[in-house]
Amino acid sequence: MITAQDAVDALYRIAVKEAKATSTARLDVLADFCVQELTRRGLTDVEKEAPIPGAGREKKWDIAWRYDGKYRLGVSLKSLLKNLGGTVPNRIDDMIGEVTNAQLHSPEIVIGYIMIFNIAEDYFSQKHGSTWCELFRERATALSGRRPPSWTTGTVEDFVLVEVDFNSDSSILETSQTFDVFFGTLVEQVRTRNPNAISDQAGREHEAQ
Repeated sequence: MITAQDAVDALYRIAVKEAKATSTARLDVLADFCVQELTRRGLTDVEKEAPIPGAGREKKWDIAWRYDGKYRLGVSLKSLLKNLGGTVPNRIDDMIGEVTNAQLHSPEIVIGYIMIFNIAEDYFSQKHGSTWCELFRERATALSGRRPPSWTTGTVEDFVLVEVDFNSDSSILETSQTFDVFFGTLVEQVRTRNPNAISDQAGREHEAQ
């Protein structure tokens, strides 16, 4: 059983202890945690590093799930560890861009974000009148809560912001909401938009037994 803390521990080990902050493997355990949690809630054959089509180009998403030949769910995993004055604005722009790309191709796709934020590098921005963590949380909140029939392009269904202090240790200090609520929201939206999907999968598994 993988926990969210296990995922952060792995990131801390790779990014801090091994000084490989840009390693492509730094969020692998977090991806496994997502697969586990989505599977527990009824989604089978959840994929990692999946090529989701977009209006501009196909892009690999950290986590994805498809039904009837089409991707219905995408989850993006991010870590914001250093240079927050440059990283936060770029992450916000990247979020809007990659989400819009996927939604213009598939407006019904459900999208979630998990972002690990190192508050040890945080500081007050005079320009924005807040810390970078506060600004990022505020912008992410404004860009979340997408629900039908208001298919606002560039927004997501839900997110979790995980605060850590990697100058101290790998302990999770705070989350913007529980992972249970986050994954529950994503699966609920998948069920709402694809009412036969999970029951169809259960039926196929029963026939195969």
